[in-house]
Amino acid sequence: MGSRVSREDFEWVDTDEPHAQRRREILAKYPEIKSLMKPDPNLIWIITVMVLTQLASFYLVKDLDWKWVIFWAVVFGSSINHSMTLGIHEISHNFPFGHHKALWNRWFGIFANLPIGVPYSISYKMYHMDHHRYLGAAGIDVDAPSHFEGWFFCTTVRKLVWVVFQPLFIFLRPYFVNPKPFTSLENINIVSQITFNIIIYYVWGIKSLVYMLAATLLGLGLNPISGHFIADHYMFLKGQDTNSYYGPLNFLMFNGGYHNEHHDFPSVPGSRLPQVRKIAAEYYDKLPHHTSWVKVLYDFVMDDTLSPYSRIKRPPKGNEVLD
Repeated sequence: MGSRVSREDFEWVDTDEPHAQRRREILAKYPEIKSLMKPDPNLIWIITVMVLTQLASFYLVKDLDWKWVIFWAVVFGSSINHSMTLGIHEISHNFPFGHHKALWNRWFGIFANLPIGVPYSISYKMYHMDHHRYLGAAGIDVDAPSHFEGWFFCTTVRKLVWVVFQPLFIFLRPYFVNPKPFTSLENINIVSQITFNIIIYYVWGIKSLVYMLAATLLGLGLNPISGHFIADHYMFLKGQDTNSYYGPLNFLMFNGGYHNEHHDFPSVPGSRLPQVRKIAAEYYDKLPHHTSWVKVLYDFVMDDTLSPYSRIKRPPKGNEVLD
């Protein structure tokens, strides 16, 4: 099963997450960053075009041989579906329509969810806000792996399996680690998605449906841009909570690689995060960062000091206010 990892537990700390303090320091020095905290309506058109593009691809693959269905799911569909999850991330922060039209953002998130095939947009919003407020808090921040994941995926081969099937853990982990009551919007998200999947099957056939679901599994699994799942918060350097990635794949990912900047300023849309880095360069240039998500994936699988346990976790303080 390959070499066994050396870690046997998470990195437990009692310190606060670093982003709130850095945000206060940067805003005191560069108050002009507040002008970047406004909606980005361009997201409405970009995400709509992406949804329509995937719909067109569902039609185009319906009569292809199975080998070409899978080929295009790997080459094209996987990347656009993964990119769509970052679009849903932008929607979860209310960037398309702004905070004063929060419900519009929720409906738009359900629409953006359709080509992914798995309903998660509404629940992601709730859990993602906890991730920002309580980074690494045990039992609250479901972005961090469970103890089972750290214990079981402890060899080179098992870590590779974990990377390949990351979408299953991403979608299912919240319901095991921090289950919340279902809301009416979640139910609408689920019913809308199931209805959409049935329509795709009856109108264009099984190949279109398989293409959609395979694109999601492949796009969020062993795909170069999936390196961001590990690059964002896994501890490649002891004590480092969050890591940014500066490279060309940010173009496909709504600048999701600017992750320190995002956690410092979660009210700034991804399109403006490079401006944050430029304005406060002395804060970000000195932080460790990644330049290749492919290298992140390779190092995570092959390095026996890295595993799902390579995360900073904090004991909950008991005064958390959860959505």
